[in-house]
Amino acid sequence: MASKTIKPDRVVDSPNQDARPRGCEITLLVVHCISLPPGEFGGEAIERLFTNRLDPEAHPYFREIAGMRVSSHFLIRRDGELIQFVPVKRRAWHAGASSWRGRGRCNDFSIGVELEGTEDGSFTDAQYSRLAGLVASLKTQLPLRDIAAHSDVAPGRKADPGARFDWPRLLAALS
Repeated sequence: MASKTIKPDRVVDSPNQDARPRGCEITLLVVHCISLPPGEFGGEAIERLFTNRLDPEAHPYFREIAGMRVSSHFLIRRDGELIQFVPVKRRAWHAGASSWRGRGRCNDFSIGVELEGTEDGSFTDAQYSRLAGLVASLKTQLPLRDIAAHSDVAPGRKADPGARFDWPRLLAALS
């Protein structure tokens, strides 16, 4: 199978990353969602969060998350723009305290993909299309076997991407 190159629209380097454990296979993709401020789309707040440049005075909610050190490998904006923050071979800090099929520390063996959106909202056609293309590209390069929601790897702690994420649509696009 020919390798499909991942072609992000932009690369924004996040310092919130480190080396994966030696010999660790990347077998899981975790789907997240984020909007900053909550419920608002566009702007630079997500990028600023992932690069430790979020101004806590720019919005009252930002004071609550100031100082968080988080990132994902990719962000897919509402219009389908794909931004890469962390190289896939490195560990992004996206899942936090997590477990998948009895294995803890999901950041060690997963790729994190954030969709710009909310847990109670819908996602765009452009986002589903870009996500399916990204997953297909990643599968040519990595031994990905599973795709899970953040809520699946951190139940009780996280609810994203939410009940309105269309899993059948994504899975149909991948088959």
